[in-house]
Amino acid sequence: MSSIPDLGRRDLLKGAIAAGATLAAGAALSGCAMGGGSDDSGPKTAKGKRSADNPFGVVPNSSLELVWFKGGSPLYLADAVNPLFKRKFPKATLKQSSSERLSQTLQPRFVGGNPPDYVDNAGADALDFGALIQDGQVLDLTELYEAPSIDDPDKKVKDTLLPGAYENAITDGKPYALSYFTRAFGLWYNAQLFEKEGWEAPTTWDDFLALCKELKKAGITPYGFAGKNAADYHTTVLLASAAKIGGHEVITDIDNLEDGAWKSDAVIQAADAWAEIGAKYTSKSFKGLIHTEVQLRQNQGKLAFYPSGDWLESEQKEATTKDFTYAMMPVPSVTTADALPAHAIYATVGGGWTFIPAKAKNAPAALEYMRMIMSREGAQAFTKASGWLTTVQGGADGVELPPGMAAAQKAIDTAAKDNSLFETKIQTWYRPLSEETKGAVLQLMFEGGTGRQFAERMQKKADEIKKDSSVKKYKR
Repeated sequence: MSSIPDLGRRDLLKGAIAAGATLAAGAALSGCAMGGGSDDSGPKTAKGKRSADNPFGVVPNSSLELVWFKGGSPLYLADAVNPLFKRKFPKATLKQSSSERLSQTLQPRFVGGNPPDYVDNAGADALDFGALIQDGQVLDLTELYEAPSIDDPDKKVKDTLLPGAYENAITDGKPYALSYFTRAFGLWYNAQLFEKEGWEAPTTWDDFLALCKELKKAGITPYGFAGKNAADYHTTVLLASAAKIGGHEVITDIDNLEDGAWKSDAVIQAADAWAEIGAKYTSKSFKGLIHTEVQLRQNQGKLAFYPSGDWLESEQKEATTKDFTYAMMPVPSVTTADALPAHAIYATVGGGWTFIPAKAKNAPAALEYMRMIMSREGAQAFTKASGWLTTVQGGADGVELPPGMAAAQKAIDTAAKDNSLFETKIQTWYRPLSEETKGAVLQLMFEGGTGRQFAERMQKKADEIKKDSSVKKYKR
């Protein structure tokens, strides 16, 4: 949502898109009793009468509790879908709350066996989704994806989504998340400033370095990200560079915890390239800033390139001046022999972090709420309000996209034509490994580290996780 991966607003990662989605609360969840596992994790409420119009058996006058990450996008989603739910079930009660610290707020409730019905799990303090799945705390959403869609009852919900969206919701053979957001990650800049100065978005590393040098001479910090709470923004572009150099296999090997994956030539070369940017073309002061502070500097013309997902334009709506127009470019090719083309891009089609707890008191209503989210009416209302794109086919029909989002969508469309889209899964599968990337990129970019030091640090953590028998392993 507004912070994925963090899987939420930063979602990168996540993720996150993400959807998140590099979050911080996992060990506590995976290491404690969660109030029962899969043996007794089913919904505890009586269901109403099932029908073609009410496939999950929602009790019309029941209460549905929704917990959102406290960011812009989740609230847009609530505003879009709540009226649809109340229109269909006018006697139902919608209880909702939001928090920036979901792990702190909700972990005691999961431990006590009293979770809410629906969780928008995003932000820097999101619950560890992988640990929740491992502990049997997340509802299998197969019933949702196999249900008839609202728009066309002859089609299943999963068949109304963009290709790959349903598959991205699957972990260990089952769909556990709402696979809803389509998002692109890249380097963002002010299109008006570039046009005024005659600068072009670089596609090669040599051109990128040359432009950074020119920007610095003009008194503009060429590149920057917030070290205090958004180091994962830079993790995304570093791994994008590695993927471009070595191909999809680089990312797959990292996600699969393959021996030596982080010490590959592609990762080291990518890290060395970005280490030079850190040494010459960023501000060390950014290490102590949060994302909104660095983003504001860009809006003020003090920073040229900022790494982020395509939520940035919407998030900065209030701070964007008339002489600032968001544009996004893929991370430049590092070498002349990169395995993936210059237009290859880190992007997510679906995936997600929004889920229904296995012990939700009103799972039928939560499932119907999700079905409404994945209707064209719900998707169009959300995209119109937020500027975010969804996985719903036709979900943006009739909606005029802002320039930055339009550029992101064009980048996704271009890369999709030749299989040049890629993304990582570590932020969802292995929280401690994802967390380690934050410290590693801070060291690389702000403390004068080298590509090999970065790779060795990350490989050490990956090896720890691979050897830890208490951590469930996943494969792509």
